[in-house]
Amino acid sequence: MFTKILIANRGEIACRVIDTCRRLGVRTVAVHSDVDRDARHVAMADEAVSLGGAAPSDSYLRGDAIVAAARATGAQAIHPGYGFLSENPDFVEAVEAAGLTFIGPSAEAIRAMGLKDAAKDLMEKAGVPVVPGYQGAGQDPDDLAREAAAIGYPVLIKAVAGGGGKGMRRVEMARGFADALDSAKSEASKAFGNDHVLIEKWVATPRHIEVQVFGDGTRAVHLFERDCSLQRRHQKVIEEAPAPGMTPEMRDAMGQAAVRAAEAIGYSGAGTAEFIVDASEGLRADRFYFMEMNTRLQVEHPVTEAITGVDLVEWQLRVASGEGLPARQADLSITGHAFEARLYAEDAANGFLPQTGTLTHLRFPDGARAETGVRAGDAISPWYDPMIAKIVTHGPTRAMALLSLERALAATQVAGTVTNLSFLRNLARHEGFMAGEVDTGLIDRDIDALAARPVPCSRTRAVAAVAALGLDAPGDHRGFHLWAPLAWTARLVWHEEEITARVEGLDGIWRITIGDDVHEVAADGEWRVDGAPIAAEVGRAPGKVHVFWGNVYSFDASDPLDVAAAAGAMSGVVEAPMPGLVKAVFVEAGAAVSAGDRLAILEAMKMEHTLTAPRDGTVAEVLAEAGAQVEAGAPLVRLEEE
Repeated sequence: MFTKILIANRGEIACRVIDTCRRLGVRTVAVHSDVDRDARHVAMADEAVSLGGAAPSDSYLRGDAIVAAARATGAQAIHPGYGFLSENPDFVEAVEAAGLTFIGPSAEAIRAMGLKDAAKDLMEKAGVPVVPGYQGAGQDPDDLAREAAAIGYPVLIKAVAGGGGKGMRRVEMARGFADALDSAKSEASKAFGNDHVLIEKWVATPRHIEVQVFGDGTRAVHLFERDCSLQRRHQKVIEEAPAPGMTPEMRDAMGQAAVRAAEAIGYSGAGTAEFIVDASEGLRADRFYFMEMNTRLQVEHPVTEAITGVDLVEWQLRVASGEGLPARQADLSITGHAFEARLYAEDAANGFLPQTGTLTHLRFPDGARAETGVRAGDAISPWYDPMIAKIVTHGPTRAMALLSLERALAATQVAGTVTNLSFLRNLARHEGFMAGEVDTGLIDRDIDALAARPVPCSRTRAVAAVAALGLDAPGDHRGFHLWAPLAWTARLVWHEEEITARVEGLDGIWRITIGDDVHEVAADGEWRVDGAPIAAEVGRAPGKVHVFWGNVYSFDASDPLDVAAAAGAMSGVVEAPMPGLVKAVFVEAGAAVSAGDRLAILEAMKMEHTLTAPRDGTVAEVLAEAGAQVEAGAPLVRLEEE
């Protein structure tokens, strides 16, 4: 076993690897960018080395600097985590050339699976079923359009390199193919430096089921399947293991196919064979198709660990240090059911727009596994993926594990940025999902209900009013003044809605009047509303009050007139919703636009975001040009006044 390793990553995966290393007595070296110098993974590691600037190209993608840091600190091996350089064969070769061990597969194995078109050809030869489609070298747009027509719409355009849903577009009919192809190629080129795509038949009632494999370079085993069908924009949201409705026959067939895939390339370490399943007639052993193989540890690996009792990071370290497979296939079994929900800084009610901000409050519940790379006080940076945490639960049955997940999400407290927490809770309570009726289209079908922003009830508003005035803090707030109740006025704003609350003190109980609603609130160690205890907590930040009660309700505690004035001043102006790069501008002054027309593309958080006209009108000014780096709130296009 190694005595010291370097972790070439950041965030929750770096913290996850450190946890296992601590248990095994292995010392760790963290690397970090300038903006991550005080990050959680840096604080947890035994040593830390700075790599440079905030941009990944100036830090976490600097393979030479990472190798130099490993050698300078005496690390024997490098764990890549996932993302960044984890699937870069050139980096693997550089690590090995420096006399270090790469904790993962060989460069040859990564190259074999690195391009989806070549991987599909290889899998066909290994007897693994693949999705019907086109994966040829020709990339002429007209030829690709003809191939799509021959396959039959709908089709999926998919970048041959990378993953994470980038460079991927679903096309319903021929007239939308050209625009989708341009968009997919542009995103793929930016994300992976390779704009080549393949085209696949869009599978009816698709489910995304993947199989965890582990090899020692010669032999491989599988650790059963995970269902990752709950997706939005081809990115996973909630994963579970095992897959609901899975039959022993299909599990055996998929497991054997995944093992054949791993052994065909001499795979070493943890990897995942991803399959698309046609579930139109239930789960059948002849209706699954290989999509790609991820030659690294997956974000969702904790659900596999929960049902198998295996620490996959420990297995990675043991095999990389020269041991054989830690278990035989016959030694592995499934116990219970597990879920993982990905908590992101993103606005589900606003097209899942990634968010930034400083986490003023962060608390995870007992009884759930929370994997995170941030703490209260940390900033969600525009430079990296905006994941806050993964919430993992396990139970003896699917129903019990899902109930635990919903309760864990309800007890999670996060403030300082907009998150997808209520969206995750809505998913966990979705009737079809609870019944195991999952497919990759579930979220899109019910997106309005799932992404709806939770509205605080009058009791929540009453609690917020008391908290905004600080009346829940220790002190002598009770009593009367000149034989009359003490009285205050609390002014709050919730998403541009102005709330005025009259608060009167009645011997330690606060009587709150908001419009026609009247509640009595007490806060003497616990919150009580109208005499009944409630499981609510409050948090504060400058100008903010947060009520954590199932969902997170954040109120501005500033003068609502100021909020209204600021909103009115920007009427008709399209702003940058977050810091980013103006990738393209599609209009010029004098152009007539209709509501929903594309005005510009902003590139931020590793994704492209289309900014559209909020109403019909005429462009008065274009205030930014392509190539400009802008801050959040920067005006980009102004429409003439109506």
